[in-house]
Amino acid sequence: GILELDHSQTTSLICVFACKCFQTLPSSTEAGDLSDSFPSGDEDNTFTGNVNNEINGNWISAPTGSIHEARLKAKVKRRLRKNSSRDSGRGDSLSDNGDVVRSVVPPTSPKGKLLNRRSRMGKGRGLPKKGGAGGKGVWGSPGEVYDEDEVDVKDPNYDAEQENCVYETVVLPLDGETFEKTVTPIVQEYFEHGDANEVAELLAELNLGSMRGDVPMLAVSLALEAKASHRELTSRLLSELCGRVLTAADVEASFHKLLKELPDLVLDAPGAPQMLGQFIARAVADNILPKSFIDGYKGRVDSEYARSALDRAAVLLRMSRWTGLRFDSLWGSGGGQRPVNQLIKEVNLLLKEFLLSGDTVEAERCLRELEVPHFHHEFVYEAVIMVLESKGDRTLQMILQLLKSLCASTVITVDQLRRGFERVYLDMADLSIDVPCAYSLLEQFVEQSFNAGVIDKKLRDLCPCRGRKRFISEGDGGRLKLSSY
Repeated sequence: GILELDHSQTTSLICVFACKCFQTLPSSTEAGDLSDSFPSGDEDNTFTGNVNNEINGNWISAPTGSIHEARLKAKVKRRLRKNSSRDSGRGDSLSDNGDVVRSVVPPTSPKGKLLNRRSRMGKGRGLPKKGGAGGKGVWGSPGEVYDEDEVDVKDPNYDAEQENCVYETVVLPLDGETFEKTVTPIVQEYFEHGDANEVAELLAELNLGSMRGDVPMLAVSLALEAKASHRELTSRLLSELCGRVLTAADVEASFHKLLKELPDLVLDAPGAPQMLGQFIARAVADNILPKSFIDGYKGRVDSEYARSALDRAAVLLRMSRWTGLRFDSLWGSGGGQRPVNQLIKEVNLLLKEFLLSGDTVEAERCLRELEVPHFHHEFVYEAVIMVLESKGDRTLQMILQLLKSLCASTVITVDQLRRGFERVYLDMADLSIDVPCAYSLLEQFVEQSFNAGVIDKKLRDLCPCRGRKRFISEGDGGRLKLSSY
């Protein structure tokens, strides 16, 4: 018959029965064969009825064998759910008979984790993240085009006044201190490359404002302390900027300020009045200053320096009108821009002036002003040639003193000195035609140069010497030697 048991009695009987079953089962018994190992007889008839059991919080009425199978399956499912987030790439599943079936991918293989795009949190429907277009720094799938967002009028942050706004970059105007720090490097860099178009582009990007008229003033002030070639570049720069960045009124206002500040400029550049006069004359010749600029100061100049500058400008303009003076060569051109023939003439004039005056300091200053350090070998070559052609001891001593002074002050480098002497050595065959005693004079000059420390022993040993070739023998009664001798 069917036993009527309460809940507590049923639970205790099930536990006792389960313990006896597991004790009698062998170790190789599978979970699916538990139903065959139950005892038979009266005990089987006792539990064949409907018994209320609780599995995972659910009350079921089932035979005793199915209870244990359900418990084992529930245990396996709990374990799978627990490990799903940790080992999502394993692909474990449960078969119908309760066995665990594993996929081909090894549990520790990183490939399984990479290929599995399901959420590792155990949530969701198992779909790939972001619809398959996921990834760090990725907004969408490749080829996806985003349209412009339409303005929502009902948005609480919507502002009708900002809908038609135009945004532009605003550059603040430069003040006095910022102007000098910004424009000075531009002008100094221009002295190196000489590209006026680049300076115009850089100044156009700045908001000069009221400081626009100070650009010529700053450029001229820097040029007064620079070289003659830099002053020539400054005159060209003013001519290029006028009409593009500056106006004629800006240039005129700058020269008015320069004339007022001449007493301060003389402290740094003593020749500032004469140079400023040349700048004014060049600006008038380039049509960036009106011709009435100088006439407007007649009878109204109190400063001596300003009067000297205006007089210099007036004289140069008068010379250009009467003698055809060219203002494009007023400052001269840089060493690299001069033709070689002109440089050779200036070097010869410098040496001749030195032989007349004997002023080593002035000769050094003139050589520096040529701005041709790469051409100093020509200076050494011409100096040695002048010694060979003079045939006098005075010229030899003066040239030796000059070369020693220039080498000591590093105006002439060792490389340029060596190249100059080597050029003389190579041309001795031609020089000896005009100067028969050139070899002996050269040996004498080279030896004294070595004793004075001008040249080294290696350069002295390279000096060519002419062998003694006697056309008339002393002991042959004055007979001439054969040409084959």
